[in-house]
Amino acid sequence: MGGNVKVSAGKQKIRILVADDHPVVRKGLQSCLARQERIKVVGEAADGEEALQKALELSPDVVLLDISMPRKDGLAVTGALRKAAPQIKVLILSVHSNKEYLFRIIQAGAHGYVSKEASPDQLMHAIESVNNGEAFFSPEVAQAALSQLVNNGGKKDPFAQLTGREKEVLVLIAQGQSNKEIANHLGIGVRTIETHRERIMRRLDIHSVAGLTKFAIANGLISLEDGRAQ
Repeated sequence: MGGNVKVSAGKQKIRILVADDHPVVRKGLQSCLARQERIKVVGEAADGEEALQKALELSPDVVLLDISMPRKDGLAVTGALRKAAPQIKVLILSVHSNKEYLFRIIQAGAHGYVSKEASPDQLMHAIESVNNGEAFFSPEVAQAALSQLVNNGGKKDPFAQLTGREKEVLVLIAQGQSNKEIANHLGIGVRTIETHRERIMRRLDIHSVAGLTKFAIANGLISLEDGRAQ
């Protein structure tokens, strides 16, 4: 009881919404956070739509948000919250330390990115950091992103190398459409599509449809379901 008085007399508790489509992960996170006297879990969500709705409803300080969820993925929820409730901080959670996601996460407006394998101390540090308006990225993710920057010669986002038309073509390729289908869809010649395809592969240094599909999914251009449909 003395601990509660101490918290209320000092800093207010950080109000958290936990959003993950796996019940075991949600309960595990809540159990971990319940032991922290600085934290108050105000709600949970099992998919992206529910996460967005509850975030707007409950106005938590921080949303712990899984990146891969049904009905709306973490990037889409982050972008929506940035517009509708910019005061809410978003901390992305992932089981993978996927460097390909990092720039997309930053562009979406998330304040941090932490692995689900992080220790309770690191998770608390991440929550405290984003709640204070600072950015937080797991050391292994930050290191991977730095390596990618170096390897790309300082180009932050490989996707930024493409023109608007090339991005359109990339999405359609990743969805499994043939050159002829893409040409019909965009109203341009098949030879032009072939040229676009060659440029895309050269600029991204990816030389297979499977590789392009993986890139498009990793960068949030299409959903995993779209990629599987081909």
